[in-house]
Formats: sequence, structure tokens, C-alpha cells
Amino acid sequence: MSGQRAAAEPYATRFETEVTAVDGRRVWLDSTHFFAESGGQPADRGTIGDVSVVDVRIEDGEHVHVLEAEPRFSAGKRVLCSIDWDARMYCMRAHTAGHVLFGAARRVFDDVTYAGLEIGDSRVRLDVDTDDRVDDDALVALDELVNRAVWESRPVSWDSMPVADARETDEIVLSSDTEETAFEKGRVRVVTIGDADGGGANTINASRDVWDVAACGGTHVRNTREIGPVTVLGKVVPKPGRVGVELAVGPRAIERRETEKRVTFAASRQLGVPLGEATGELSRLESEREELADSVGTLQRELVKTRIESAEPFRRNGRTWVATTAGVVDADDAGDVAHEVAGTVADVVVIAGESDSPFAVVAAGDDADAEAILRELTEEFGGGGGGSDDLAWGGDFDVDPDDVVTGLE
Repeated sequence: MSGQRAAAEPYATRFETEVTAVDGRRVWLDSTHFFAESGGQPADRGTIGDVSVVDVRIEDGEHVHVLEAEPRFSAGKRVLCSIDWDARMYCMRAHTAGHVLFGAARRVFDDVTYAGLEIGDSRVRLDVDTDDRVDDDALVALDELVNRAVWESRPVSWDSMPVADARETDEIVLSSDTEETAFEKGRVRVVTIGDADGGGANTINASRDVWDVAACGGTHVRNTREIGPVTVLGKVVPKPGRVGVELAVGPRAIERRETEKRVTFAASRQLGVPLGEATGELSRLESEREELADSVGTLQRELVKTRIESAEPFRRNGRTWVATTAGVVDADDAGDVAHEVAGTVADVVVIAGESDSPFAVVAAGDDADAEAILRELTEEFGGGGGGSDDLAWGGDFDVDPDDVVTGLE
């Protein structure tokens, strides 16, 4: 159904009409400006007579107004209706912002398809299907383009056209699955952001002409400048190939910007560089941290190897063993070294160390079973673990690493 009067006349919020039917808290009106929930946009709130409206739905093509309590009025009575303007205007701004965001997405990504819009109290989520990478750079680009479109005060208009004509226009986003309320009797309601006749260029890529054209049954502002503050919050991935880009509009956007500014100013101050250089400095520090982590890993492996080479081999169960502690060392690094030397330095190599808790790594040559040996350790010292014939890890022991080595020797 493309004929919601609220969508055609979004700025009208007070009207008088006749009640056609009442069923408990459910009310039908002769005509209504209340928007019924559809297309990801929540229903209007307000009052009919002196009773609050808590929901509006479309059932069998008609608006059903659900009231907070059963009304005193009955069918045939005329009532004064009032729509909550703050809630209506928020939805108008948020819905238009969603269209602006998709227009931005079509400019940022090479391959993108509209997959739905959801307007919540604190955030708006635009779902798109794309194989392109939606990383931080893409989100920043989307945020910049959305805010530029708002600043440029682009006109927003809506009209209906034959569905057949709309399908022949590549620039129009048609999605009967997510926007079924935009279609009615072979026609579709189309919302345009930008001047469709600007310079005779009806193309989504025209710099100042059409920003976005889409089938839509929702309420919208008349100009992008009415959207007000808007900021991209981030992304979610509801399923492979689909990305939900979230943004805030109005007070929530202002609050988010305040938080981001506090964080960026604090980062600039802590880094001791101007704000414009903070990103570069953070990248440099991240590279240094990665290099340091690599160096630490190399040193840890060298330490483990030195401990193994200096340990005194001993015989146990007919095999040559080497057991040593390695202090605070990464279990994976210990395992790499043990696996490397097992079968050459000794038949069985056991390294006991401590990361978050005491652990042991067991590496075995061809004639031993590392996992079986680890089970013996866990039976004696507690904890658990697993692995394979040649390499096994165990942890959460009830004793210190030194006790593990002493118990083996």
C-alpha cells in the first residue's frame, strides 16, 4: 500500500475525523494521518480524543489504531487527533538520513545492493549486500559524504510512477521485499533526494543532481538540512555478504560526537602530537608494538631453546627425556621450540612454564606419544589439555612449573 496519508503529508500532525469502528482498544478512523509501522519505520504515537495511541498497524489494507485504554467514544463520533511531533520529526529525519546514507554507499562501494532499513530510538541501521570491504576508511568516507549531503541542503521530494517505468530506470532502488508498502495498483511511490531535473542529468552519479532515488512508503523531510546532526556509528555483520551500517541522528549524534572528541583530544594529549598527526602517530606506535612483539617472541624462543640445551637428559620408561622450566613464556612459542628439537635432543621434551597459569608442553619423537604423556601429567598434577602424538599442551596445573619438572625427574 503506497497511500499512507502520513507519507504524503508528513508535516500534518493535527486533524479531525470520524470514528468508523471500535473494538476494545482498537480503533478505525474514516481518514488518518497516523503512520502505520512499515518499511523499518516505527508507528506514530499521539492521541485520539483524550486517549494515547501506542501502536498503528495496517491490517487488510486499513489502519488499525491501538490505544492505551478503551476509549469512551464510539463509532460515528468525530474526534480530534494529535500526532506526537517530536517522534514524527525524528522518524522523518532518520528515514531521510537512511536514504542519504545509501546514496553515499553507492558512491563508496563498487558493488552494493539495498537490503533494508531499521529506525530505532538511538540508532538507524541500513543493511546492504556487498562483497566490498567495509573497513574504518569506508565508514569515515560514508560519514563524510552523508554530512556533506546534509550541509548542501539537497531537496527531498516524493511522487508516484508506474512500476514498469521505475523498473526501466537504473537509478531507482526498487525492493518489493523490503519496501512493499511503496507499491499499490501498478504504481510505486518514489522518494528523490536532489533535483531530478537538475541540468537534465537524471543520474545517481551527477555531482549536484540526484543523490538517491528509491521506492519508499515512509515519511521524509523536505530538505536534507532538516536532518540535522548525523554521524556514522559503525557496522554490524548480520550474515556473510551483508553489512549493517549504523548511524545516529539528532541528540544521539551530538552525544556520540562529544564522546569521539573527548577521546581524540585525550589521545592527542597523551601522544604529545597535534590532533591532525594523532592517527599517524598511533600507526607508528602500532608498528613499533608489532615489531616489539616479534622481538619478544624471538627472545622467548631463544630462551626456551637455551634452557633445553642446558638441561640434563634423563632416562624414563626406556626413553631419553629432557625437562625444563621456561619462566613466563608463551605456550605457543614453547611448543614450537619443543616440537623442533624433539627426536634429536631427546625422545621426549617437556617444557613447564607460566603464562596466565602453570602449563606444560610435551613434544615427542617417532617412538613416543606426546598426548599420552600429557594425560599422565594431568592425572598427577591436575588441569587438562590435549594434542597429538608429536605435540600436546596442558594447563591449569595445581603445582608450579618447577614441581612439574621435579616430579618427572
